[in-house]
Formats: sequence, structure tokens, C-alpha cells
Amino acid sequence: MTEPPPPLAPGTRPAPGYEILGHLTRTGWLDLYDAWSEERACRCVIKVVRPDRRGETRLCERLLQEGRWLRDFTHPHLVRAYETFDAPEPLVVLETLTGETLSHLVDRLRRRPAADDVALLGTQLCSAIHYLHGRGLLHLDLKPSNVVVDRGHAKVLDLSVARPPGVAPPGVGTFSYLSPEQARGGLLTAAADVWGVGITLYEVASGDVPFDRGETADETYDDPEDEDAGNDDRTGDRDGWYWCPQLEAPAPPIATRRRLPRPLAAAIDGCLLTDPSARPTVPELATALRAARA
Repeated sequence: MTEPPPPLAPGTRPAPGYEILGHLTRTGWLDLYDAWSEERACRCVIKVVRPDRRGETRLCERLLQEGRWLRDFTHPHLVRAYETFDAPEPLVVLETLTGETLSHLVDRLRRRPAADDVALLGTQLCSAIHYLHGRGLLHLDLKPSNVVVDRGHAKVLDLSVARPPGVAPPGVGTFSYLSPEQARGGLLTAAADVWGVGITLYEVASGDVPFDRGETADETYDDPEDEDAGNDDRTGDRDGWYWCPQLEAPAPPIATRRRLPRPLAAAIDGCLLTDPSARPTVPELATALRAARA
């Protein structure tokens, strides 16, 4: 297997007015860079398709679509995009966020966050998701690594697998965080993102997800348009659908992992009901979380 080309070196200018300061991370199809914006005289994040995959028009279009959404959307709990470039290579310029991801906080903190902080986080996630739903999009990949928190203020990242409500192939999202209907494939509604809020709060409150992580628990399915979705042996194919433990049994109540005030525990457990129609709506969940704080 051929090794992909190395990331861009510091000092490279990928678009007019921007200079690469360093490489942040590489995913299955993207590179993220710390960069300097000459116009704004500040740091920013540049998101670009990996050099070995730039010939895949579909991926370039996905990146630019995400950039256009984040550029046009305005919400205090969503990351902002400054601009997009079609050439010389498709790329998106995002704001640099201070703070740290929830996944880093979960690993770093010796004590679990206070119940009030968990409820506050939930209301902020509901606010961002409600806004996205009002724009006709489902996020479909809510998880601690896609949320940055700075002094109690959360921002949701990454619309790379976002799509309108409707039929989707199996496995769109991240293995440990998939709602049962995402794992199974078929009709996806706002209830899938309610699950995402609930499983994120579950992990923040208890320190782990409610289901077995498996070997590739944190991999986002990078190619939801692939005809072979659901036949990915990273998680196991069973009879042509994308298997994960969420399809085998309901989520254990949060009380089995941590004692929380009953209203907060009930709100989290309600998000993780197997039947999408039994979960609260986003406004109902937000109301329950605000009541839990009171």
C-alpha cells in the first residue's frame, strides 16, 4: 500500500493571504492545519482534502458544502467558517477555537463534571442542533470529540456527514455513537441527533459510552455515499447491515454508571431509547435539561 504524501510544510501558502504554521491532524480523507490569516491578523484552521484523495470530486464537493454551510450559518454554539476556496485546491478556512474538546476533558479530569454543568452542556447542544434542524440538516455525528468547550461555552464542530432528514445508508456517523437507526440504515429524523446529544452527555457524565467501544470505536464513517456502506469489516457485517452493539440491547441506564439527580438522569436515558419516536424532541429535551438545572 502506497504511503500518502506528507502534509504541507510550515510556510506553505495554500491560498492567497494564508500561511501554514503547522499540521494539526489527518483523517481518512482530510488534513487540518494551523494557519495564519494575513487579512485578519490572527490564527485560523484550514481544512483541505488529503493530497492523495484530491482527485475524488465527491470528497471535494463535500468539503466545500460543509464550508458553505458553516460560512452562512450564524449561531453561538457552532464553529464558524470564514471562507472557502475552490482553487488552487478546495479548502475551508475555520475560526480557531480556544478551550479543549470534551473527549480531552473526559480523559483529563480526575473528577466527573458537576450535574449542573452536564445539564448546561446539554442545553447548549440542543440549541445548536435546533438551529441546524431549522436549516434542514441533521448533524449525525455528535460526540465529545466534535464539541469544544471554553469556560463553560460549547461549540459544535464538523458537518462532514450532515445531511437532510431522509433515507441514509447504514453506518453514517461514528461506531460508538450511532443511533440504532443510523447503524441499521433507512429513514433518519431529528431523533438521531437527540440520541447524539444523549450519548454525549452520558459519556461526559460517566466517563465512557454506554456500549462496547470495539476496536475502531472512534472512527467516523468517512464515505457515507459508498455503495458498500454497511459492509465495512471494521465493525462486522451481519446479513448485509452495519452491526454495532446498539442494535443488540438498549443502553444501560445512566444510574448504573453514576448517581445523578433524577430529572437529569431521566433526560439522558430518554435520549437513548431504542425507538426513535419514543425519544423527546429537541425542544422537549432542552426544557427538561433546563428544569434539571433549576
